[in-house]
Amino acid sequence: MTSDEHTLLNHYNITNLYPTAWPTEKDGSDESENEQPAVKSYPTRLAHQRSNSRYSVLARSTSDRRSLVPGSEKTGDGVENLVQKDEPDPLGGPDSVVRILTHKGIPVEEDQLLRNRFLLSSTTFSPLLYLSQVHSNASTQSLLQGLDFLSRSIDQKSASLKVLVESNFERFVRAKTTIDNVYAEMRNQGAEPPTPPSRPRTHSRSRVTSKGSAHFRNTSGQGPFSPRGIDKPLPSDKKKHALSKESEYGVQGIKGPLSEVAVKAEEIWGPALGGREREEMLRSAMVSIERSRGIFEVDTAIARCIRRKDYNGLVAEYKRAGLYAAEAQTIANDASGSQNPLTDSQLFKIVITGRMWSGVETQVEDFKRDILKRLTNVEASSPLSAPGNATTEHVSLINVLLELGVEENPIWLWLSSRYDHLKNKIMASFERSRVEIEILRRRLANSDPSPTTVAITHLKRPGDAASHDQIQPLDSPSIIELWELVHGSVNNLLSTSGGLLGEVIEFWDEAQSFIDGKMQTTLPEGPDGRSRRHYRVSTDGVDDLQNGVVELVEILRRSVFDFFADPPIEDVSMLYSPLPPTTPSTPKSAIFAPYAHQDSRFKFDASNPPPPSPRRGEAWEDFAFWPPYANALSGGYYLEKMLNLVGGAATVMAGLRPASASKTLNESLKFLVAGTRERCVKAMIAAWIRDAEMFHFVEDWVRANDRNDVTKMPTYFLAFESTVLSRLQNIVYIPEVGSKSNGANLVTAPAAELLREVRRFFEKTIYAVLSDMVKYSEIPQSAEDDDQLTETGVPLAQLTLDGTIGSTLENRGVRLLLTMSNIQLFRADLALRLVTRFETSFSYNLSNETKQMNAVLTSIDDKLFQAYVAPFARNLASMFHSGITSPAWVPTTDRPTELRPYVYEALLLLVSIHTDITTTAPALLVRVISYLFEQIVLAFLSAFRARTERYSLAALMQATLDVEFVASILSQYTTAKASELQSQVYQELDQRTDNSARMRLQNELPEMRAILKKLREGTRGEFICFKKQRTAKA
Repeated sequence: MTSDEHTLLNHYNITNLYPTAWPTEKDGSDESENEQPAVKSYPTRLAHQRSNSRYSVLARSTSDRRSLVPGSEKTGDGVENLVQKDEPDPLGGPDSVVRILTHKGIPVEEDQLLRNRFLLSSTTFSPLLYLSQVHSNASTQSLLQGLDFLSRSIDQKSASLKVLVESNFERFVRAKTTIDNVYAEMRNQGAEPPTPPSRPRTHSRSRVTSKGSAHFRNTSGQGPFSPRGIDKPLPSDKKKHALSKESEYGVQGIKGPLSEVAVKAEEIWGPALGGREREEMLRSAMVSIERSRGIFEVDTAIARCIRRKDYNGLVAEYKRAGLYAAEAQTIANDASGSQNPLTDSQLFKIVITGRMWSGVETQVEDFKRDILKRLTNVEASSPLSAPGNATTEHVSLINVLLELGVEENPIWLWLSSRYDHLKNKIMASFERSRVEIEILRRRLANSDPSPTTVAITHLKRPGDAASHDQIQPLDSPSIIELWELVHGSVNNLLSTSGGLLGEVIEFWDEAQSFIDGKMQTTLPEGPDGRSRRHYRVSTDGVDDLQNGVVELVEILRRSVFDFFADPPIEDVSMLYSPLPPTTPSTPKSAIFAPYAHQDSRFKFDASNPPPPSPRRGEAWEDFAFWPPYANALSGGYYLEKMLNLVGGAATVMAGLRPASASKTLNESLKFLVAGTRERCVKAMIAAWIRDAEMFHFVEDWVRANDRNDVTKMPTYFLAFESTVLSRLQNIVYIPEVGSKSNGANLVTAPAAELLREVRRFFEKTIYAVLSDMVKYSEIPQSAEDDDQLTETGVPLAQLTLDGTIGSTLENRGVRLLLTMSNIQLFRADLALRLVTRFETSFSYNLSNETKQMNAVLTSIDDKLFQAYVAPFARNLASMFHSGITSPAWVPTTDRPTELRPYVYEALLLLVSIHTDITTTAPALLVRVISYLFEQIVLAFLSAFRARTERYSLAALMQATLDVEFVASILSQYTTAKASELQSQVYQELDQRTDNSARMRLQNELPEMRAILKKLREGTRGEFICFKKQRTAKA
């Protein structure tokens, strides 16, 4: 970049020769500059004179009031100075000074005072600082070349001045001629002009001049001090004002009046102004003060730095004050050593330096006390020795204290105050969290639990998870709110990022950096190295720091363990002030101090606090961390997260060097994990069994998506149990923590008693659900059941086989059939999957429990089967007994050809049952019809035995037709027991007849076969459902 380009950039105060937009900083420059007064001060005129150079062609016109110095700046009050924003390198470098410094990271563009120390046009230009920063890497040869360039620049400027004089020489001559003419006119005033010989004297002057516009030379000698009054001055009076020796160079006329005025002024102002001696003294004092201006400015500069929190400037000014004080001390010592008296200037300097140093010491001591006080209250967000982090407030305070020099160790003071702060903060945060949690617990416990319909909706969430893209809430909003508060409180204590444990770790990092000496490498040594004594750490100091960290860890551990192990607290008074307002004007917020600014959920009237939780015998009443009425799904989700926090925090705390050296603390941390885990498991299984006892309400009798013979309830239960078992596994073993390097040492194996307790509740939940399934399918519909709706919105009490509205009896049959199908699904698949899942999760063998579970399922299945078929069996037995024992049963003809009505009624009842089973649970068809066929044969036997008279041939033929017809229709459902009972029927008939009828019956058998065939063909449509279906051939 050439010098012309630099000049243009500085003149127009721009950074680019080809700007694309108007600079925003120049928006108000025209208005502010045009409003400046027309009369310029002396510094402004001087700056204008200095701006003339060979580049003046680039400056503004002389009529413009703006600065003529290219690149000049304005101060905050609008006054221009001669310092430019940027300058080319005086030593001929390729770039400008500001750009070089900006490239090196020195903030000269933001700090004007710092920039002026590098600019040659500034009065504060520092050559040493300029060379050390701008040419820090320059070689000797390059510096010599720069010196040559600087010399040539000075010569060029001198030549420019010579050219300026030569080009304006004619102007100088004309100015000299004008000055001589004016002087000659003033010197010859009053002299008689020569009279021209050919023209008489005229009085044109008097004719031209009017009364009000007389020339100043005509009014000489008039005024109050003129001895002639208002008379017209004579020519002799004019000579008094001429610039000649005779008229005392024009002052003869006013010398007398001035003398009189001087006498009067002396009489009036003499005593006030003092004498010449005082004037000389003041002049001498002014000279001395001007010479010692720096000493007088130090005190004010330090006060300004303190007010602006400019710590670097404060240290620099304090060092400057120390140099002044040392210089004065040297003067005094030299005078004392040489026995020479001090001069007035030396004495003056010693006195003002002493006063200055006294004021500086007072300010600095007050500043130190204030900084020490602030240091005990400041909080840090990052370790002291963390590289690359921005300097935190406490680091700045420690640095400035060490730089100024203090008696008390600021590092130790900071660590001590930080320890006290963390200790109080942990205890206060823990107590505050417990009270907030208890407030929400009480409000939730005193409210009504969620309706059953809402509760079962949450229990079905795991089963619905596969069909939903979004994660559905696991519990009611109020319960989730309390869970979030509990989790947030634990996270606030144990989180390593943003939690109190993280602050403890940062505190130890800071302390360890101080102990290891890493911190001291970045700290100043202070005046004369006096602050180095604060770098040393004694053995007792190291022990105190380590014991402090151990104590903080122990407080955290004890707080977390007490929260999980202790029952809910009774006292919640810390949320409000015990003192009532003293005056009517006291704001209501003052009652709740010091927590009036907290969440409005925890604000309440001190006279009406939330009542304690009612005692109903619920398991959650003994757990401070468990929300009332919460289910096991939400509990497992949040307890798993909190146990991971507890286990992870325990591994971090055990990894701290002071804690790792304490065996007692390590055992306490193990106990923390084990104790918290045990309490969480107990709360979890208590909620688990409560959910299982109400899980039968999940049954809405809606068929499963993949199978039409079972409902969705088994799938819901499988998903629910699997989810709970998964949560329990993570709670018991805490795998996320156990997989860490030192996590295995803290997460011990669960106790055998704890696993037995989990296994016992696992069985109880299964048995509870199965038992409630049986009850729910057998009991008649109640008003509560009538209120239950299926997923399609149909009332549960009106649901039938095909989903339409029907009777209660049909509903009972449907429920029993579906329940039996569900139980069979449990026996065949679900029970085995659940047992396998439990064994895999907890490494626990359930072989004996599996046998017992199968036996229970078999018993439940038999009970349900009997509950379903027993009414039909009783109805069939009644039909057969009334039909066979009726007098009309015996045929009136010798050869009967028709069946009795009870046979058709029984078979039609079986057709209805067949339809119900086929549309509900086809897998139960053979079992049910076979059993009812056995009951029909048993009813035949019982009814035949009930008749007292002997059977004639016609009666034998009628009985044979009835029995054989039923047996032929239900032939595919024949069992061994049915065949045996049928044989007993024929034996009973044979015993109740004679040989004659028996022999004739044998002769009638071919005819009876023809009649049976005819009867079967006649009823083929009515009973075709009992016909065996033929499988299609491939």
